Parts: sequence; structure tokens; C-alpha cells
Amino acid sequence: MDLSSIEALHPSLDPARRLLVLDLDHGKANEMGSEQLDALARLCTGLEADASVTCLCTTSHRASKKGTPIFIAGANVTERVGWDDDRVKAHVLRQRALMRRLRRLPLFTVVLSHGVTLGWGTEYLLTADYSLATPTASFGLPETGLGILPGARGTAELASLVGPAHALRLGCTGETVDAHEALRIGLVQEVVDDLDAGLARVHALAERLMQRSPTAVAAFKRALLEGLGQPEAVRLDLERAAYEHTVDTGEAAVGRASFDEIRQGRTPSWGPRR
Repeated sequence: MDLSSIEALHPSLDPARRLLVLDLDHGKANEMGSEQLDALARLCTGLEADASVTCLCTTSHRASKKGTPIFIAGANVTERVGWDDDRVKAHVLRQRALMRRLRRLPLFTVVLSHGVTLGWGTEYLLTADYSLATPTASFGLPETGLGILPGARGTAELASLVGPAHALRLGCTGETVDAHEALRIGLVQEVVDDLDAGLARVHALAERLMQRSPTAVAAFKRALLEGLGQPEAVRLDLERAAYEHTVDTGEAAVGRASFDEIRQGRTPSWGPRR
């Protein structure tokens, strides 16, 4: 894909692992504004059309002048000075739709949080299939203290990840939690020693993904996410359709024909993601 179209996100591509890493480094504190939303929208368009990437990781090496690590310190609120209410509503509506699009990308997505992760940053975790955090990471939702609420899917989706009690604690009180508390309540899935260890873990995940059918991975993800909160009959029908898709695209036949090869740790020639 054309990385020049998403330069605002500081991308780097590891073609050997089919891994794309976004290393955020912009603004005062990686706050997310219109420029970054534009780049994320272009990223989604590229990843939806181009199956060459099977794993996406978002992280940051950014630190404040005092040396405090920063992942995403929130939305870029200062750019909204002078906006009227309708423009603010439209902007947040756009963010909400973009976050949903990121959540449904047909590949495996990881967030590696290293440092301050507030507001929009905490909501960004809800777009990931898997989230890692270093011990420096801290998470919070300060929005209700600003007279608003988490509007980029945080209010709608956070409870499904951490449960209603912890979602209400974070959203209503604005309390900040550290990496280990985030792990305990399910906001992140692993705490790693440091940023290097986190990236090594991402590389290991990307290498495992390379051994698997991109079509099967995308079909599994789609069926699982679309089935959340649905009755059992709907979930089973989604599973049936996803399984039959792997058969109809020929990926199941490749797997059957290559079973011995797969057992020996070799990767068969999977087709492109379909």
C-alpha cells in the first residue's frame, strides 16, 4: 500500500512479517485531530483493498519534555476553538464511524500502549483485536469533566470489554488506572516489560499470522465481531457462512492438501485474502 498517504501516522512496513507499525509522533502529545483522522481513513481504504499486510500495530516512542512516555493524550480539542455545535457533532460522528471501521479491518490489529493514554487514546484500544501495555502506561476517560462524554465508541463499547461497573467507574469519575489495573479489568490483555519487549511480542504474533490463511483469519474475525450480542442462532449462522466462505474460496482445500506440510511447521501457499 502507499505509505506516503499516511505519513502523518509515521508508518513503517516490515514486508518479511507483513507487519505495518504506526509509530505516532505528532502535535504536542500525539493528540488526534483532523489530519490524523484523514490519514486513518486513508489507511483503512488501503488495508481493506490491499491484502499484503496481515498485522497492524499502533504504538509510540513519544515522550514529553520531562521524559514522560505518551501514547495518545486524547483528541485535539484546541482545533475545535471557534467551531459551532453542529460542526463539533459532525466531527465526533466522523470519529465514531472511523473507529468502527478500524475495528472491522480484515486483519489482526494490535495496540501497544507506552505511556499516557487518555480519552481518545483509551477509546482507540476498543478498535484493537489485542492490546499490550508497558508498565508506564496509564489509562483514563476525562471527558465528563469537560462537559462531554467518550464519544468515539467509548460509551457504546467499553462495557463490553471491561463490564459495566468498571466502565462506569472510568467514564463517570475520570479515575486514571495503571497498566496492571488495566490488565486486571480486561482493558488490555498483556503487560510487557518495556517497549522493545512489546514490539518483540508483536513481531511474534505477526510471524504466526503469516502461517495462516488471510481469508480464514478475516472470515473468523468478521463472524466473531458481527456475532457479539446476537442470539445463538444468529451466531451459528454467521459461523456457517464464514466457514463456507473458506470452502468456496478454496482455502479449505489448500489446508486439506497441505496437512502434513502444516504439521511439520511449513506454510502452504495460501491464496490472497478474499
